[in-house]
Amino acid sequence: MSILPKKNELGFFEIRLESIGGLGANLAGKMLAEAGVLGLGLNGSNFSSYGSEKKGSPVKSFVRFCDADVEIRDHSPIEQPHIIGVFHEALYKTVNVVSGLPADGIVLVNSTRDFDSVREDLNLDYGTVAIVDALKIAVEEKTKVNTAMLGALYRILEFLDPDEMRNVIRKTFEKKYPHLVEPNIRTFDRGYNEVTFKTYELPENAKGKEFSRPQPLLGYLTQEIGGVITAQANSVLKDLSGSRQGFLPSFEQEKCINCAACDTVCPDYCFVWEEGEDKRGRKQMFLTGIDYQYCKGCLKCVDACPVAALSDMAEKVGYAEAHRVAQKFPYVAGGRI
Repeated sequence: MSILPKKNELGFFEIRLESIGGLGANLAGKMLAEAGVLGLGLNGSNFSSYGSEKKGSPVKSFVRFCDADVEIRDHSPIEQPHIIGVFHEALYKTVNVVSGLPADGIVLVNSTRDFDSVREDLNLDYGTVAIVDALKIAVEEKTKVNTAMLGALYRILEFLDPDEMRNVIRKTFEKKYPHLVEPNIRTFDRGYNEVTFKTYELPENAKGKEFSRPQPLLGYLTQEIGGVITAQANSVLKDLSGSRQGFLPSFEQEKCINCAACDTVCPDYCFVWEEGEDKRGRKQMFLTGIDYQYCKGCLKCVDACPVAALSDMAEKVGYAEAHRVAQKFPYVAGGRI
């Protein structure tokens, strides 16, 4: 008898994790598949997809489960998942994270916002939205977002045994990082207990999200003759907010001594300067703020600042500050988070 709640036409229950490199979605997918296979005797498979610059770039992790008498011979990316886990809200701007989600599907989001706001951003008409503040849990327990997301996923995946995941956590960390075993188990338990849900009623004949494979912009029929590069080599319009892993530098201008130590270590020239005069009337450059469109959240500037004018803040807490700065520097295209 099957213990899976639902299956597609091939007999699979499918999960897709949407993340950025560095948040642990790849490991989360491996642990999730391992717990289902070893703990419940299911057949399962897992693999991930990411680009050459893994950290900070979009990452997808795919998990398939099926009954023990079904052979998994499909190793293609999951296009129509039953459940989607979104590890970072900045992905909304660059990735269609709910692509292929069925009408009664479930989306789990790492967020502090309310259900209706998340639903609006995802352009969902119906289905179930689950929200957990995985970043807060990870910061308080000194772990990573992925374990809190796993806990929330286990609350959704009622056919899986949470004790088996706790065993997988022990097995994963006890040899190399024994001091991380208990914090990760606490993180998992908090994700399991703190996730909340809201279901939007499905009307009759409700349709899910269509899946469309992104096509290359330049192919053998459309590329320029001779392989000419038509785009300028600059990052003026580039938005790096998707690279952040939950933190931003906060700037207190009254403490700043304009030493430029922050600007020296910044890899993306995020700091905005204006020319002015000091108390003696001499010309000098003054730091006026941070352009958060280009900030990856590396916090090297916080370490370099000698007077504590820069400090780290949670990205979700810093929304208002980032919006204020974006209004201050209107010449930056799309300067929003």
